[in-house]
Amino acid sequence: MSKYHLDYLAQLESEAIHIMREVAGQFERPALLFSGGKDSISLVHLALKAFRPGKFPFPLVHIDTGHNFPEALQFRDKLVEQIGEKLIVRKVEDTIREKNLTEQKGKFASRNALQTYTLLDLIEEFKFDALIGGARRDEEKARAKERIFSVRDEFGQWDPKLQRPELWNIYNGRIHKGENVRAFPISNWTELDIWNYIKSEKIALPSIYFAHEREVIRHEGQLVAVSEFIIPDSNDVVERRRVRYRTVGDMTCTAAVESSAYSIEDIISEIIATKTSERGETRIDDKVSEAAMEDRKKTGYF
Repeated sequence: MSKYHLDYLAQLESEAIHIMREVAGQFERPALLFSGGKDSISLVHLALKAFRPGKFPFPLVHIDTGHNFPEALQFRDKLVEQIGEKLIVRKVEDTIREKNLTEQKGKFASRNALQTYTLLDLIEEFKFDALIGGARRDEEKARAKERIFSVRDEFGQWDPKLQRPELWNIYNGRIHKGENVRAFPISNWTELDIWNYIKSEKIALPSIYFAHEREVIRHEGQLVAVSEFIIPDSNDVVERRRVRYRTVGDMTCTAAVESSAYSIEDIISEIIATKTSERGETRIDDKVSEAAMEDRKKTGYF
């Protein structure tokens, strides 16, 4: 990696650490949203640099939909044990039962929208006033509208028209009672930046990010893994393909990409060559409508 790239990554790292420390300094009860994916794993790595040798000034929080990749959950638990930090898990399945919510129907029924109920209940339970997330502006159009400190009202709602200016890296965390802020330390990073940082820092990741063989079916040109949550129809053709995942969401809404990338260097080469964003290529639920993500965010989604 060239000196330019190393200097550029150092600048991104410094900015992210500064934002994390701003969150810790400005808010009374922050938390870090942790899914076991590459972006949230990178956030944990950044938090270690920001706060060690002390403990994190916030817990890790996972909203468990029940449709997670087993590899991601195993990695989550292993990492939390390794760093010795607190992990809070709340399950969407419990929320569905307690609130008598209606789940989506069909082969690719997703609980993504229902995560919001669990998240808002969690915020109320622990009185969190700031949640650190791993969203990046290059992922999706709605996320490109976010500020680094994104204010949510007392109902958890986000209004893209009411965004605060963030001039000279000054972040305004002032909120009214009941409101909370979603803070995005890696907002200015790209997918390629994340992978270059993972390579530079030698950050471990779940195995599904690297090429492996898996049984899949084709859905609108995408490869979706066969699992206990997705049962093939009689007209589906189950294929065994060499794939990897660019992003880790639920098994019900995340497609794989064909790949022979067994190393981080191989993955970086693939990303440089591709013309499709990671969510655009792999997230089934984002294809519901052009405003699918924005609609979810307005109601309190990550």
